[in-house]
Amino acid sequence: MNVTRRKFIQITGAVAAGIAVSGMGFDLSPVRAYALTLKTKDAKETTTICCYCAVGCGAIVHTSKDKGRVINIEGDPDHVINRGALCSKGSALSQLAENKNRLTEPMYRAPNSKEWKKVSWGWALAEITKKIKATREATFTLKNAKGETVNRTTAIASVGSAALDNEECWIYQALLRSLGIVYIEHQARV
Repeated sequence: MNVTRRKFIQITGAVAAGIAVSGMGFDLSPVRAYALTLKTKDAKETTTICCYCAVGCGAIVHTSKDKGRVINIEGDPDHVINRGALCSKGSALSQLAENKNRLTEPMYRAPNSKEWKKVSWGWALAEITKKIKATREATFTLKNAKGETVNRTTAIASVGSAALDNEECWIYQALLRSLGIVYIEHQARV
């Protein structure tokens, strides 16, 4: 057999490795593997936008099908901004929904009162609507000092949120502009 020096070293190294591995008690017979079931296996996936800052990172929220509870939140790899990554605040998004200290009912504090009381959603929305309507009617301007038609109110302002996507921002802004509101701001610029 014609063995070169290089071939001899390769054969010797392979034999030495085989002896070393066999001496460690490795068993190369087939092994039965047990896979863990992911907690998100049967969960409903919903995409959303992180509401903590003005960046607007995308997230995937997994909710349980039986109770609708948030069980996992992760970055959305298909989102153009964060490509699946989330900062520490974004990773803690589940605390917004799954938090025993979170308010789930509207609270109202009457003028000059020191205490908050729980009110119904219907009452709260009706009061907000009444106050917007009264303020708009009291401060609405049809024409400015030059006689130009302006149809606006400067007594109401809005600060938007990074939690809204482009389509929701458009709808929200269309609503505000239809009321004649001109002071419309967004969290990304604040």
